[in-house]
This record gives sequence, C-alpha cells and structure tokens, in this order.
Amino acid sequence: MHSSDVWVVAGYAALGAAVAGLLGWPVVLLLRRRSLSWSLFIVALVTVLAVAAATIAVAQAMFLSRHDFLVVVVVLCVASLVSLLVTWLLGRQVTLGSAQLQRAARTVGSDEGFTAPVGPFSAELSALGAELAATNARLAESRQRERALEASRRELIAWISHDLRTPLAGLRAMAEALEDGVADDPQRYHSRIRTEVDRLTGMVDDLFELSRIQAGALSLTLSRVSAYDLVGDAIAGAYPLAQERGVRLVGDGVAPVPVDVDPREMTRVLANLLGNAIRATPTDGTVAVAARADDDQVVLTVTDTCGGIAESDLPRVFETGWRGAPARTPPAPSSTPSGTASGAGLGLAIVRGIVEAHSGRASVRNVPGGCCFEITLPTAATLPTPVPVTGGT
Repeated sequence: MHSSDVWVVAGYAALGAAVAGLLGWPVVLLLRRRSLSWSLFIVALVTVLAVAAATIAVAQAMFLSRHDFLVVVVVLCVASLVSLLVTWLLGRQVTLGSAQLQRAARTVGSDEGFTAPVGPFSAELSALGAELAATNARLAESRQRERALEASRRELIAWISHDLRTPLAGLRAMAEALEDGVADDPQRYHSRIRTEVDRLTGMVDDLFELSRIQAGALSLTLSRVSAYDLVGDAIAGAYPLAQERGVRLVGDGVAPVPVDVDPREMTRVLANLLGNAIRATPTDGTVAVAARADDDQVVLTVTDTCGGIAESDLPRVFETGWRGAPARTPPAPSSTPSGTASGAGLGLAIVRGIVEAHSGRASVRNVPGGCCFEITLPTAATLPTPVPVTGGT
C-alpha cells in the first residue's frame, strides 16, 4: 500500500468517526445530568459507532467483495455488542454502589452512626465512603463534646445558684439584724458582710473571665518576663493564705527561664493553682512551686500534699464547674482535693483557658502524697536578669 493510499484510508476513517461523534455529542449533552450508568453507556455507544462508521467507510472505499464486507460487518456487530454489554455491567455496578453509598450517607451524624457499605466499589467510591466515615466520626466527637459542655453548663448553673443563694441569704439576715438593732456585735456583722461581698465579687469576676475565655475575647498583652518573677509574685500573693492555713510554700526549684506571656493573666493562673493547693493541703503540709526549661518549652509546676485526686476524676479536673465532690457545699479545707476549693469550680477552667490562649497546655497527675499541676508554655529566646523569689519560701 502506497503512502497516498494510507492517507486516503485515514481520511475515510476520520470522516466516518467524525460523523458518528457529531451525531452522538448532542445525546451526551442531553444525558449529562442523568445517571452515571447512562452516561457511560452513551459514551461507549458513541465510541462503538465511531469505530464502526470508520471501518465501514474504509471497507467501502477499498471496494471489498460482498463476502468480505459482510464478514467485517458481522465482526463489528459482535464486538460492539460485547463492548456495550461490558459497559452496561460496569455502569450497573457503579449505579448500585452509588445507591448503597447514598443510603449509607443518610446515617451520617445520626445516633446509629455511619457504616460504610461493603462491596467491590471503585477507588473513588471507596475513598468517598472512607471520607464519610471520617466525617461521621468527627461529628460524633463534636456531638459528644457539645453534650459534655451542656452538662457542664447545667452543673455550673446549679452550683453557682447554690453558692450565690447561701451568702445572699446570710447577707440578708445580717442586714435585717443590723436594721432591727438586734445585732449584739455590729462590727463583727460589718466584717462578715464585707467578707461575703468579697466572695461574691470574686465569683462574678471568675464568671466574667470565663465568659471572655469561652467567647475567644480574652485579650493578651505579651511581654518578656522571667519565670522567676512570675513564681515570686505568685508566692508573695499566696503567702498570707498559706500562713493562715499553716502550709509551707517552697519555691527553690525555679530556673530563670524567659517566657513571652501576659504577666497579669499568668499571675492569675499561678494564684488559682496555689490557692487551690493551699486549701487542699492539710496543716503542716507543703506546696512546692518549680520552673524549668524543657527543650523549647517552659514547665511550671505546683505540687501539693493533698493526698491525690481519684483517677476517674483526673480527666475532668479542668472542666467548667468541676469541684470533685458530689455535694454542692464545698467540703472542709483539710479534706478538699486539689482544685476543689470553695467556689463555683471555675478556677481551673480559667487556668486552662488562659494557658491555651498562650499556646500552652495545662495538665495534672498524681504524685506520692498529692498531685502535681503542670503548665507548659513556649519559651522565649533570651534569658532576662533573674530576680530572687520572695514571700513564704
């Protein structure tokens, strides 16, 4: 066959395929929004027709005998039927797999949970099923967190209602006694009223701080400070309470490592931890504060001798409203576990919120004789001048 004959054959084949393709293209467009199996079948049909038209055009141009032409047509018909049948079976399998996946997708986020259908699916459908399963798992985790948060809020409201009712009732009784002139020691009543007002003010401040943290509205003013300074200020502020309770404060293991924090907020973190630890520690007990550098982190620890926290309660220590005791009335200081001091159970939740706002983390673990609260913060680049730790060491 000469090269010119090859070009002629190619031209006839191209003409026949083009005619079939142009006729099938509008059908493909009309069915593009229909089932994927129909689209596959139409594409295969257009392809088969294009091949058949090109072959028949070439056969006609080559002036084949009637017998040879019939053989070519029979072969084309058989091959076309087999191709269309295979395409239909493939489309059917894709359609069935899609239908199963669609039914299973309706269960995403439901209480029953999503279960990916089993079957010989294509890679794309299998990947889609895996993604739906992962999405269902994330939704289940989110729902669980939402339920836990809602339960924590209800518990917090109940505890706060109780904690507010008690001092308010006492304030009212003392005010009525002073008003009626039946108070035997007015000065003592005035002092007690001041104490209860200070307690209520502290609770309101804690609620306001917690609401800012949960709303993401906590504004930090970062500055370079030394862990020495932070611990020194916290110990100085907690020393009067420790002296009143007969608890020793120890701050010997404090390294002068730099941190970029909001000094006011971080002082509040350490004050909350020290206050809880002191109230939880029995008389003649010890509360130790330490700070150390750990690679690119600074670890602040507050260790007490409260006797430890129940292992089942450790995961809930930093939850809003958690106080570790089923009774709403705060237990006596000598028997209160760390983190369960008098109040509405907001202190440790505030600790975690402030620490996480500094890109750090708060944790707690039991140690022999008590428990240890750890605050991990990113370290700064350079060391500031160390300042001695003061107050109660």
